[in-house]
Amino acid sequence: MLVLDDITILQTDFSLRANLTVAAGERVAILGPSGAGKSTLLALIAGFLAPARGRILWDDQDITALPPGTRPVSILFQDQNLFPHLTVAENVGLGLRKDLRLIQEDHARIATALDRTGLHGMGGRRPGTLSGGQQSRVALARALLRERPLLLLDEPFSALGPALKAEMLDLVAEIADQNGTTVLMVSHDPEDARRIARRTILVAEGTAHPPADTPGLLENPPPALSAYLGTK
Repeated sequence: MLVLDDITILQTDFSLRANLTVAAGERVAILGPSGAGKSTLLALIAGFLAPARGRILWDDQDITALPPGTRPVSILFQDQNLFPHLTVAENVGLGLRKDLRLIQEDHARIATALDRTGLHGMGGRRPGTLSGGQQSRVALARALLRERPLLLLDEPFSALGPALKAEMLDLVAEIADQNGTTVLMVSHDPEDARRIARRTILVAEGTAHPPADTPGLLENPPPALSAYLGTK
């Protein structure tokens, strides 16, 4: 279980408060106006930002002071963060060993991750030869190999067309359910939330609100969300 306990983030001209809980294995969307703090919330959980106040708990352990690399977290960004000079298999292998000193067992795990994400036979290719959807799959395969129980998605599929994006969201949901992974997904598209998340965190007006039922939130949005969605 992820707990943001009385969190306050303070920056030069920005503040964000959060006091919420996400159950283990749950898939939760994060919606809100541009600039409200959605990505900031993920950066806090991942360890790239420190709170001015409060604690971050995972499975009742305080991880507030842990550096990013030691947190139980994997994060996918919009740019996928793939290295063009490395092969697909090497990019995925970074999820196991940053120095890429891979043993035979590692190569077997990489092959399995590629198979699970629909990239069978593509391990020797470079990212630049792949489609956008395939590049997204490479990033997801790398995250899978890290085997962290908490997966953060910062709009990694936003550049894809509707059909490919839906396919990637379904793949994330399938793998997350198989592995018992907790997923938090930032999106600007309410249909993404409907597709993958039973509950949604609204980030607006300086607050990350506790998760609410996704259909209910979107059908009866509060004023800040209604203005953003254009349903005012």
